[in-house]
Amino acid sequence: MTKGYYLSMAAVTLGIVPGAKAGNVADSPKEKEDKQTAPPNIIFIMADDMGYGDLGCYGQPYILTPNIDSLASTGVRFTQAYAGSPVSAPSRASLMTGQHSGHTEVRGNREYWRGTDTITYGVNKEYARVGQHPYNPDRVILPEILKDNGYTTGLFGKWAGGYENSVSTPDKRGIDDFYGYICQFQAHLYYPNFLNRYSPELGDTAVVRVILEDNIDYPMFGDDYANRSQYSGDLIHQEALKWIGKQTPDKPFAAFLTYTLPHAELYQPNDSLLKFYEDKFVEDFDWGGQEGSRYNATKHVHAQFAAMISRLDQYVGEIRQLVKDKGLDENTIIILTSDNGPHEEGGADPVFFGRDGKLRGLKRQCYEGGIRIPFIVNWPGVVEEGTESDRQIVFYDMMPTICDLLDVDLEEKYAPEGTDGISFLPTLLGEEQPERDFLYWEFHETDQIGVRKGDWKLITVSGVPRLYNLAEDIGETTDVAAQYPEIVNELLAIIKEQHVESDLFPITLPPFPN
Repeated sequence: MTKGYYLSMAAVTLGIVPGAKAGNVADSPKEKEDKQTAPPNIIFIMADDMGYGDLGCYGQPYILTPNIDSLASTGVRFTQAYAGSPVSAPSRASLMTGQHSGHTEVRGNREYWRGTDTITYGVNKEYARVGQHPYNPDRVILPEILKDNGYTTGLFGKWAGGYENSVSTPDKRGIDDFYGYICQFQAHLYYPNFLNRYSPELGDTAVVRVILEDNIDYPMFGDDYANRSQYSGDLIHQEALKWIGKQTPDKPFAAFLTYTLPHAELYQPNDSLLKFYEDKFVEDFDWGGQEGSRYNATKHVHAQFAAMISRLDQYVGEIRQLVKDKGLDENTIIILTSDNGPHEEGGADPVFFGRDGKLRGLKRQCYEGGIRIPFIVNWPGVVEEGTESDRQIVFYDMMPTICDLLDVDLEEKYAPEGTDGISFLPTLLGEEQPERDFLYWEFHETDQIGVRKGDWKLITVSGVPRLYNLAEDIGETTDVAAQYPEIVNELLAIIKEQHVESDLFPITLPPFPN
């Protein structure tokens, strides 16, 4: 059967929301200028471990994403967009701080729950402290800038920017309302023992734990896990919808919707959406679980993964419909992306889905597959519909882009030491932009550094350089370092200039030319 058949059947039987469609033609320059006078609402949707090729609009042949495809067809789809890092916490840190991973404080998934006392919830023992390494409190982050410029801010999903009661929790970093996971390790359970919340309206003075009473009577690992009923994906999404629903046209809002789909574990409600893919993938397989990582056993692995992507797509459709129903769609920017490339954890099978397209590498690697991500911007009347951009952008560009949008001098007001990003607002407005000088990544867990300059890509693995020409070799299959020593030396010089030592996240530097 054709993809078109599945699309129509899914829309009818699963209630996939046909996302709100913008006008057919971008506004005139004068109208664009008028719209920029009123600060736009910003909805930033970040999936977790969703690869470059996981969406229909990026060539995915098996998984249905009609709402996200509509978002792209009425906006701009970037084909050379990059995460800040090949793994979650440092990638989000790059987004939040405007720094690349050779400069920012958080460069890896450093955990703070290990070795702490435990608390008992029902029949389950949990850690007394959970979370990751905190953002540097002396450096401003994106929500703080937005809040300082009159925005109401909310974050719903994964934080991963500090552990509980640390110097960097959402309530201390410019977030007005928060609901989700303070700790990304906790997010390995889709039916967790608790979630975290910060809601001054409910009397919270700091981030608190919300115990999920219908879950804790069942063990968090094993056969009885299936009896849990409070699914975090839906809980987080419903809180996000309620929060957006309270916003009014007289004050701009910024919603960071950092959903955990489709990260492992591959587990979700046994509903019609999952059944749809179980019927589609009749030749599927099961996976046995991994207790140490909190990944429960999974039946119908392909169906589970595909349904997680389509479930995210449903969330996107519902968000767009809500914004339209409230009459906010004409002044709301919706951005959709992912924090890094595809994973193979929890039984996931990226090869089957061709999840990174023609790209080499997965999550935790500085090859293209680990860092090149989908990135869609929908801005009715401003961004030209159905456009594609090959502009090279990266997460640490978001801070200067937002400041450019708000007509704020970033360095003068918030970052006198500078940032590593470049505003891509001119690209969104259809204006020409000069090519950027370079892009930079480093990741200590796999001991890799990546530099891209034009079409040249240098990767060092444990200090050994490898060079690729992405214009001719998008799959990074042929190392041409020996043929182009002058290019290697040029890119090594960038590493030498950009890397700042970190005792917490050490990495092997390559030998530098004299």
